[in-house]
Amino acid sequence: MSYGIYIGRNKTADGVAYLAGYGDEPSSHWLEITPRAMNEEGAKITVGVTPEADMPGHLSDIPQAAETLRNMRVNYSYYLGVPAPLTNGGLNECGVAVRDIWSTSRADLIAMTPKDQTGPNYSDLARIVIERARSAREGVELIGELIAAHGYSTYGGNSHMIADPDEAWVVIEFAGGCGLWCAERLGPDDIRASRPGYIGEIPIAPNEDFLFPPHFFETAREQGWWSPDDGPFRVNHVYGDGKDRWDGVAWIEDEMRARAKRAEKIGLADVFWSISTERLTGDTAGYGQVVPLVHPSHDALRMMWHAAVGPVTAPLLPVFLGQASVPPAWRQHRYLTAGESHRFLDCRKKENDPDTVSLIAQGIETGPSAFHDFKRLMHLAFQQPDPILNEVWTHWRAIEADVNARIPGTLRAAERLLEAGEEALAAQVLTEFAHARMAEALADCEALSAAAHARLRALDKLNMTHEPRMLDQIW
Repeated sequence: MSYGIYIGRNKTADGVAYLAGYGDEPSSHWLEITPRAMNEEGAKITVGVTPEADMPGHLSDIPQAAETLRNMRVNYSYYLGVPAPLTNGGLNECGVAVRDIWSTSRADLIAMTPKDQTGPNYSDLARIVIERARSAREGVELIGELIAAHGYSTYGGNSHMIADPDEAWVVIEFAGGCGLWCAERLGPDDIRASRPGYIGEIPIAPNEDFLFPPHFFETAREQGWWSPDDGPFRVNHVYGDGKDRWDGVAWIEDEMRARAKRAEKIGLADVFWSISTERLTGDTAGYGQVVPLVHPSHDALRMMWHAAVGPVTAPLLPVFLGQASVPPAWRQHRYLTAGESHRFLDCRKKENDPDTVSLIAQGIETGPSAFHDFKRLMHLAFQQPDPILNEVWTHWRAIEADVNARIPGTLRAAERLLEAGEEALAAQVLTEFAHARMAEALADCEALSAAAHARLRALDKLNMTHEPRMLDQIW
């Protein structure tokens, strides 16, 4: 399902807007930083879904952009049969951030979806936006253009949140093969959560705050789902599930609006809490991500906070667009990677069947996996929330506060080096800081896990049944 929340800059203590969230997928997750690239004339990219997907279709090739932007994002290996690698979004060098969130279409549209559908899928759209868009609005327009030109491959309906330092947009892409989508603009006074994404009443024509294709109303009239006599056009009621805000969305939006009314407004710790609280975040959250939406003096200084698993039991740590690499523990490993169960770190069968060889480098696989290790800590903590989860929560929140206090000095040092034309040294400063914080957190994770396991074992509290102990999540 995934989850995203946008907080406008007028609601925060530091005057910075934020886009935060996580993805809900059962597979492996890993962090990537992708450099800017110049692509050959006539280059193509493959998009869509295969006949094996839960809602089948066919892959197709569409034109690649002449240039793709430097970006950082979280990838994962499986969701409903959509071809991997998949992404829910991230942040690019122009300050455009993207989050992908499920948003079901009405049952009629799902039933209408062609079995041979083609065009970009939800992940393709997220990836293309962070590779090409130089503003949030440009990202919305790009989605509309891609759907009009190439179609859209759906698994039943989806949405995206696209944000830059000035504004954000909720974009919903509907099933049905009709080229239907709609976008609503969010501004500095807005707080908006999506799970699922929703849009309410819209005007009869596109304007600065609402965008949709020319046939958006006409399709609803033709299908008998709406007429002008019915009153205002409510997007979620006509083309969606008719629920607007689900319980979890209503709860977190109300909680954050209450915090925004305080004299101190919303601080970074509040933003972290909005995706870390055990009321919302459990095992299905494959990672956590918080993007401060700012324009620094140099694009290399753009950053996002990243948690290796759901941040209820993992710290959000800084990743800088200008750092040179991602630590091996945070890269793709075999743990929970779709397809790895039939592959080997062995090439003897490669000639007859290349798919028998693992996709993961041997050197990566012989080191620790942050995704695996933080998952282990999560399930230890869930077996005895009091005191283990409480202790883990307190530990990581203290780590986040300490790291945040050290970031300004690191950014100043890198900024001075960039001003002096020392890009490589600036990258070294950012890389060493990020790698060190991740290494410290991974060491802490191992220590916390060892202590938690020893405690549960001694108390005979290790859950050996087939009924996992879970938190009381609202969704």
